[in-house]
Amino acid sequence: MALHIQTASGDPTTAAVDLIAVLVTEGGLDKQKVVADLDRALGGALLENAKLAEFTGKPDQSLDLPTMGRLKARRVLLLGVGAKRAHEPARLRAAAATAARAAQGAKAKSLGFALPVEGIDLRVIAEGIGLGAYRFTKYMTGDRLPKAELKDVKLFVHKQAQADKAAIDIGLKIAEAICLTRDAVNEPPNELNPEALARIARGLAKKHGMGIKVLDKKGIAAAGMKLHYAVAQGSANEPRFIHLSYVPKKPKKKLVFVGKGLTFDSGGLCIKPAPGMGEMKSDMSGAGVVLGLMAAVAALRPNVEVHGIVGAAENMPDAEAYRPGDIFGSLDGKTVEIVNTDAEGRLVLADALTYASRLNPDLLVDAATLTGACMVALGKTCSGFYSVEDKHARELEAAAKEAGEQFWRMPLIEDMREQLKSDVADLKHTADRWGGSISAALFLREFVGKAPWIHCDIAGPVLGDAAKGTYPKGATGHAVLTFLKMIEHAAR
Repeated sequence: MALHIQTASGDPTTAAVDLIAVLVTEGGLDKQKVVADLDRALGGALLENAKLAEFTGKPDQSLDLPTMGRLKARRVLLLGVGAKRAHEPARLRAAAATAARAAQGAKAKSLGFALPVEGIDLRVIAEGIGLGAYRFTKYMTGDRLPKAELKDVKLFVHKQAQADKAAIDIGLKIAEAICLTRDAVNEPPNELNPEALARIARGLAKKHGMGIKVLDKKGIAAAGMKLHYAVAQGSANEPRFIHLSYVPKKPKKKLVFVGKGLTFDSGGLCIKPAPGMGEMKSDMSGAGVVLGLMAAVAALRPNVEVHGIVGAAENMPDAEAYRPGDIFGSLDGKTVEIVNTDAEGRLVLADALTYASRLNPDLLVDAATLTGACMVALGKTCSGFYSVEDKHARELEAAAKEAGEQFWRMPLIEDMREQLKSDVADLKHTADRWGGSISAALFLREFVGKAPWIHCDIAGPVLGDAAKGTYPKGATGHAVLTFLKMIEHAAR
């Protein structure tokens, strides 16, 4: 990310930048110094247009105006942050992302960002700017390439401090880590196969000095991961099992994160209908989250042992593909009857969770684009999560609030466990249609042993239909920041 952010002092209204953005609290616009100064320079046009647009500084409101040559900046952008909780990290991060996205849309190469209140966490602002400036242009050529790119950002603060640079640097690194997740999810499936995920992991390990273990198809079979192996049988692209580890000298806790890495899901022999199948390239979003998280952990270097585990495969229909009615063993030892080959993610996760539970973590978390049922229940902007312990549920909820990401706790309804009983094996891997996200979570629970565990069904928010807040259209990187906040809380 070729983005340079630095603090600046002086009058932001005189800044020689392409766009000047201002954080605005709700009510009394004319009493806010930077707004009043800009309005005066623009001959009263700013407040007049704010009134016409009914802009009052409410959260998520914005007002964008040309300066018509009255300022050095070409455009002015007011960003509302509300009155109550105006300086919460999530709200500031979203406003900063909106400013960066507006700058990109205006073909601005430089941005001035006025922070009219002292004590704002510049790491949060840098995270937002890095996330808002994101674009996926790898496969664009000629006229489709952006005409300009945001490169320089000046943060106008009341008082510059020595710690500012470090805060900005770490914020940008965290944004880059989340954008690594976005890039992976946005990649086409002909480019991003299981081995490509493994290459990303190897690159992270080499760059940051993390431990890494990668199993190929033979290694997966030899390890006894029969469910993972079965899912991958029908593809010419071989599966991979990936284990990244960050181990500080005296860690306070051990957290393990597992990601579903289906680089493409055709449904297998139970093939999906054509409409929407193209989005199944994002069925590896859980794996992308884990890889982005490990990059963020390497940048932050918390005093917590963190393991990132990915079960990667491609689910394709082929003469060797697994079938409904097949029975396979698992790393855990339980046998599983296959009912629907399009419910493959839980099979790969089952072996990965068993492996992860044997690391004896203080908390085991998995992330997976597991069920459409969760999207039916919660929509496309909120993830469902399941926790076996209330304490850990509260930890995730607190982290999600700080990250500005939506998670909603779902119930593990014990009665539904009966639906997973098979007449010919220990378990069936799917149950009735109703409550599909719940029965999927109950299936996964069979493979975590006694480990404290949270399952996150992230199918909805990993792809955005339109840009909003820190999320762009396309791959969002949802859940990386929430998981990172959980790690930071554990480090405290």
